[in-house]
Amino acid sequence: MGKPSAPRRLADNEAMAFAKRLRISPQKLNLVAGAIRGMPCESALAELEFSKRRIAADVRKVLESAIANAENNHQLDVDRLYVAEASVGRSLVMKRWRPRARGRAGRIHKPFSNLRLVVRESEESA
Repeated sequence: MGKPSAPRRLADNEAMAFAKRLRISPQKLNLVAGAIRGMPCESALAELEFSKRRIAADVRKVLESAIANAENNHQLDVDRLYVAEASVGRSLVMKRWRPRARGRAGRIHKPFSNLRLVVRESEESA
């Protein structure tokens, strides 16, 4: 039997990719995600390719995954895709400590982030 399939949360002209537990703070990841928000996908890929930030390579993988999902799962035209949403969320935080003077301890937080990219097919033909 099984349970019935859930309704699709995205529109018919959208595809999504999601990355969990990227080892970077959400604030730093949001800088890279904000740089590609609203851009055509080919421009966003070029932007991420030449970005100096370490996390840009992981964001590029997620964007390529979203483009592949759009093409293979939803039969969307790759040339008309643009980054509709790029949202960043908090994941877990590893807590570590470093010994400090006079028997104290200094806290070290190692945050992780989630990234959700939605690509949408534009209406007008480019």
